[in-house]
Formats: sequence, structure tokens, C-alpha cells
Amino acid sequence: MGTVHARSLDPLPMQGPELGVQADDVEALEIEQEPKQEVLENKNVVVQQVTIDGLGRTKDDFLSYEIAEVFRAKNLIDVMRRSHEARQKLLRLGIFRKVEVIIDTSRGEDALPNGLDVTFEVTELRRLTGSYNTMVGNNEGSMVLGVKLPNMLGRAEKLTFQFSYGTKETSYGVSFFKPQPGQFERNISVNAYKVTGQFPWSSLRETDRGISTELSFPLWKTSQTLKWEAVWRELGSLGQTASFAIREESGHSLKSSLSHAMVIDTRNSSILPRKGGLLKIHQELAGYTGGDARFLKEDFEVQLNRTLILDSVISASLWGGLLLPIGDKSTCIADRFYLGGPTSIRGFSMYSMGPQSDGDFLGGEAYWAGGLHLYTPLPFRPGRGGFGDLFRTHFFLNAGNLCNLNYGEGPQAHLKKLAECIRWSYGLGIVLRLGNIARVELNYCIPMGVQSGDRICDGFQFGAGIRFL
Repeated sequence: MGTVHARSLDPLPMQGPELGVQADDVEALEIEQEPKQEVLENKNVVVQQVTIDGLGRTKDDFLSYEIAEVFRAKNLIDVMRRSHEARQKLLRLGIFRKVEVIIDTSRGEDALPNGLDVTFEVTELRRLTGSYNTMVGNNEGSMVLGVKLPNMLGRAEKLTFQFSYGTKETSYGVSFFKPQPGQFERNISVNAYKVTGQFPWSSLRETDRGISTELSFPLWKTSQTLKWEAVWRELGSLGQTASFAIREESGHSLKSSLSHAMVIDTRNSSILPRKGGLLKIHQELAGYTGGDARFLKEDFEVQLNRTLILDSVISASLWGGLLLPIGDKSTCIADRFYLGGPTSIRGFSMYSMGPQSDGDFLGGEAYWAGGLHLYTPLPFRPGRGGFGDLFRTHFFLNAGNLCNLNYGEGPQAHLKKLAECIRWSYGLGIVLRLGNIARVELNYCIPMGVQSGDRICDGFQFGAGIRFL
């Protein structure tokens, strides 16, 4: 009988649920047809058996959810499509190094004339894996060393040990991750960590030791995350020149908080999108589950992107946040918002605008920031179709404000204060996209609306990170 093979290329390396398999991974069908064998491509077929070969410690019942749709295929093309989708789901679990698909006509006593058997040949990851990489974020870089125990109990559980050493922050921690069978987006994770950071704009040093539990799940078109976190925070000044306000903040505090995050992301890329939008809303309530920090914190992020003529893209974004203390105690400097720098209001130094004391910036309890950007190809399109496509010309206009509010006043007084003393800047530069990892910018900035005490970066400014205004 004729045999139909459908083999895919080696899967992409897995680093988590965000990495998937692209359509280019599927090779063309190779059809070997013997004389008098009927071609099944456009005929109704029945998938009689689906087998997964190569399993070791993975439980069969856990994978049955990922391959169930293959049995519903009605013709050969449908079998190919559903098999490829099942392969994507298997790779997304992060427990296989390699997955191949073989489609064959059914054989044996119970074989139907139009029956097909689908076999997934898998290669499991080793019980212990290590990684070494670099990470870029918020205009700082870090080296990350990690050890993972994937598929610990046979149902895609993962235990991770990670150490990170950066220019401003050093951390280490352990986390345990477990997805719901058949619903990988629904998962729970438990984390324990220690983070030590230095914040020169505030002459502040902070050490956090904490534990947290997160529950993530999809709801309609959104991604939802519920989190409980308990953190023992130790604050101290970086040197003898720290202001008295910073010295007053020094000491120990305990924060126990419940938070919720909702995300709707339709962008084609999180680094340098060409189309789509983003809506992110985050709430945090501290003090009702213990600890001495008591506050309600709300912040949001909106971004819209649209492709224009001549391969140019226009992008608009808006950030905002409000920190409301509960009780008579003032908010902690570690919980406040900060603004300014190459990843937010360009033309200002990193987190160096708003309330300050003797040159140390204290953060604010309310802020907003908006940006309008135009990205175009490089003039004359050098390196078109290759390395040159990673670069874009960048024109921008940013504005925002950071302040403290008197909560005894009404909403109109709050809006009036946020509208006063607006800092803004404009300029142009070049953007380089580093794959789907990060992006770097080199801009010539002209800051405007500078207030007393603000630190500016008039001229060229370099920025690197993932999240930009």
C-alpha cells in the first residue's frame, strides 16, 4: 500500500510558553504512490490510531489532551494541519527537545480502506539542563546562569534555579511551575528569591527577600494573573552623601500584597511592533494580609501601532499610575513611581524627574506619560532584505509628569496638578532590534519643560531594554 510521510524540521529551542513553532517548520509532503493506490488527499479519511513514541518519564494521560484534535480530522489536509498544531502544543510544553510527525495508512486486521495512523516521535529533554545567557532591561544588562529540572513529575512541571548578576541588580532564586493538563496557559508557580539592587538616582540600596505564588489563566481574549507576595525589604543609603530624606527611609519593612494583572496583546511583536495594540492593567493591594506597608496601587499601559505608506510605522503609547496610602502612614520610597530616562521620557536622566531632596529623587505617588513615534526604514534602504532591516529611523515626541497628590482635594485638583509643570521632549535617532530579545536606541534628544532639580540629557542618549514608552 502507499505510504504518506509528513516529517517536520527540528523544533526551535524552547525557553517557555512564548516560543512556538512557525509555519516554515513544515516541509512539503512526500507522497509515494504505488500502482492502483487511490490518492487520499481529497478523500474522507479516518484517523484510527495516534501514537507517541519515545516517552520516558512523561505520563501518557497528560499528553492525550494535546493530541485529541487529531482524531477529528476529516481528510488528509486536515490531518496534516491538526497534526502540526498538536506538534506545536507538544513543543510548547517545554519537555521535548525534538518532535517529528509521521502519517501512514492504517495496517492490521481492523484497518479501514481510508484509515490513517499518526505517530509522534519525540525526544525528551534531559532531567537536568543548564543555561547561560545575557538579559537586557530598563537600560541595564545582566548575566544569567540557570539550572532547570524539566518535567520533574511527568506532567510538564519545572523546577528552576537562577542566578543573575547585573550592572545595578544581583539576584538568585528558585521557582516551581506546573501547568493544568490540556490548558498550558492555566498554570501556577511558586517562587522564593533574594534581590539586591542599587539605585544611584536616589542614593538608595535595597535588598528584598521574598516568596510569591502566581496563578495565570486566559479569560476571553485576555491573560489574567493573580499573585500573592510577601517581601522583607531592607533599605539603606549608598553613601555618606545621601540626603536626610533617604536616611529616614532606611531600615526594614515587610510587605504582604495581593495583585491582579490583565493583559490584552494583539501586537505582532513585543519589541518593535508594526501593527496591533496592547492594554495592560495592574492593581496591587498591600496591608490586608499582613506587613506594615499599606497601600492601593493602580497603573496601566496602552499602546497602538499602525503601518503607514513606504514601510513606515506610527506608534502611540500612554502610561499612568496612582499610589494611594491606606491609613496615616506615608508610602515607602520602594513602592512609588519613577519617571525619566531613555526608556520613558527621553532627554531626561534615568528616573531623575519629580520630587527630590538634595539631589536624591524620591519618586511620586501619581504619574502619566505619553509618547508618539514614527519609525521609518533607513534612508536609501542599505542592507535591504538582510541586516539592514533590523534598523529603523526613529522620530519621537514624549511628555509626562510625576508628582505627589493631596488626597484631601477633589479629582479636579488632582488633574490640575498632573497637568502642571509637564516635562516633554522631542528628537530623532536610530533603533536596532535584537531579534525578539530586546532593542537599543541611539537618539538625539531635546528636553523641554525642565523643572528645577530635574537632570537632563541634552543631546545624544543611549537606551537598551524591552519596555519603552
